Amino acid sequence: MPLPRRRRDDFEEDRLYAYPQHLREAIEDAPTGAGVYVFHGQEGDLPLYIGKSVNIRARLLSHLRTPDEARMLRQTQRISHIRTAGEIGALLLEAQMIKAQHPLFNQKLRRNKQLCSLQIKQGVPEVVYSKDIDFASAPDLYGLFASRHAALDALRGIADQQRLCYAPLGLEKLPPGKACFRAAIRQCAGVCRGDETPQAHNERLFTSLLALRVECWPYGGAMGLVERDGELTQIHVVNHWCYLGSATTREEARQLSTVAAGFDADGYKILCRPVLTHSVELMPL
Repeated sequence: MPLPRRRRDDFEEDRLYAYPQHLREAIEDAPTGAGVYVFHGQEGDLPLYIGKSVNIRARLLSHLRTPDEARMLRQTQRISHIRTAGEIGALLLEAQMIKAQHPLFNQKLRRNKQLCSLQIKQGVPEVVYSKDIDFASAPDLYGLFASRHAALDALRGIADQQRLCYAPLGLEKLPPGKACFRAAIRQCAGVCRGDETPQAHNERLFTSLLALRVECWPYGGAMGLVERDGELTQIHVVNHWCYLGSATTREEARQLSTVAAGFDADGYKILCRPVLTHSVELMPL
C-alpha cells in the first residue's frame, strides 16, 4: 500500500489564504489606464513589489488570482499607483523606481554595475565596460551583458552555431601552426588549419554580431517623447538612452534635459525601437 504523500504546509497555506479586504478596496479605486503600481509593506512603508500595466486595475486583480503571490500579499499593507499617459511612460517609470528602491519581490531591472558589451579590436572581439566608455555614442558595440562571463558565453554560442574557431576569437590559445580540437570533430570549419579563409570566417562572425548591434543615440542632445491619454499629456525626457523624468510642459521638460545622463540598458531596450522607427512623437528640447 503506497504511503500518503507528505502534505506541504506552505502550499496549503497559500492555497487557503484569504486576501485582505483592504487590498480589494484599494484595487476597486485603481484606474483603468496605464501606469505604475506599488505594493507597500509594513516596515517603513517599504516597497515590496513595483509593477506596470496599461490597465492598472486589471493587473492588480490578476495578482489576487495568483496563489503563488500569496506570500507577498500577506505582507502588503497598502497599494499605491502613479498614472502615466501611455505604456512607454509606465515602462520607463517602473524601471527607474525599481533601480532606485530595490523592492523585495522584483528580480529583474535591478541596477547593473558591470554592464558590458563586445567590441571588435584589431579583428578580435573584446569585452568592454560601460564604466570605461559611453555605450550611447561608442560605435560598433554588440550586445548588452550583465557580466564578462555572460558576454563570453554569448560569443562562444555564436562560434558554436557558426562553426567558428575559438582561437581567432580570443576564446582559446593555440600553439603556432596547430589546429584546434573542435576542427577535428567538425565543430570548427577549420580556419585554424587552412580549410577556410580568415575572410570567410570573419564574415560569418560579423553577420551574426549584427543582430546584437547596440545603436548609438541618434540625436545631439535630449529629446522629449510625447504620450497622450485624454487630458493627460506627458513628455518623457531622454538623453543617451537614459530616462531623466517626465514633464507636462515643454518648459519643464527643458529643465529636466540639463540633468547629467549616462547610458542605461533598460532605457535602451524600452526606447530603441520606438525612437529609431519614429513610432512615438518626438520633441526636440
